[in-house]
Amino acid sequence: MTGNRTALVLGATGGIGGTVARLLRQRGWGVRALNRNPEALPAAHRAQGIEWLRGDAMSAADVARAAEGVSVMVHAVNPPGYRNWGELVLPMLDNTIAAARARGARIVLPGTVYNFGPDALPDLSEDSPQRPVTAKGKIRVEMERRLRVAASSEGCSVLIVRAGDFFGPDAANNWFSQALVKPGRPVARMTYPGAAGIGHQWAYLPDVAETMVRLLERSADLEPFAVFHMQGHWDADGTEMVEAVRRNAGNPGIKVARMPWGLMRLASPFVAIFRELAEMRYLWELPVRMNNRRLVATLGAEPHTPLDEAVRATLLGLGCLRAG
Repeated sequence: MTGNRTALVLGATGGIGGTVARLLRQRGWGVRALNRNPEALPAAHRAQGIEWLRGDAMSAADVARAAEGVSVMVHAVNPPGYRNWGELVLPMLDNTIAAARARGARIVLPGTVYNFGPDALPDLSEDSPQRPVTAKGKIRVEMERRLRVAASSEGCSVLIVRAGDFFGPDAANNWFSQALVKPGRPVARMTYPGAAGIGHQWAYLPDVAETMVRLLERSADLEPFAVFHMQGHWDADGTEMVEAVRRNAGNPGIKVARMPWGLMRLASPFVAIFRELAEMRYLWELPVRMNNRRLVATLGAEPHTPLDEAVRATLLGLGCLRAG
């Protein structure tokens, strides 16, 4: 990509947003990030060469001001946990679309499998039918619909990279760090959400970020509304990720418990996060595999870190292993 190499990252303190922001800086991009209280950020965030601006993704004026002079806007911001998704997610995206339209910028969105209902599984292409059965999935579909409209008629362009369940050193809000292991503790026990023998797809955050940046560097070759799927790490029967954790924790005897889906369903009327997680159960009871042919045709190969290397880095980053 030539010309303007300045990006605004919304959600730069999160897993995917932070990983993309750091990689863009390493590639020579100027990177801005919006935060409600940048002075209070840990020193590690402020030492990355990112220009931190005070502002809120819920404020159209703040986003527009931060986007002045940028060519890329990475929309990786989410409400904390699962709270108020329905009220916050779409207004934040609308602010990004308005700012990108005014600047002629490309919006980059980390996509998920939540758009797809059970009828589309197991083999997902970029054009598979999107008939979600969950509230979060319906919001995801609406996000992409609004982005498609913006790319077709509102003067901005869009890049969506959909991937499986995230894991990585800086990824805290995901199945790996909330079920398989407990951050900050040695791995003594795991909880695996999937059914025996059912394949599942994982996505290592540094690989996702590398894919996004490589695609951005080829923006001139992309369509105004470009969507790509990553294959990531395909666990054919639900045992490979568990075994990788055991190997890298140095304990082949770690016990694995099943996810207490029944209890979560009973508690879901009272606990929002249980309700959201229980809705996603079908993604663990059916195989989920994303087809990356379009991505490989564009890049030549998908960035891919070996599983053991990725799992070890993740365990170290989550504080589940001692360095060295």
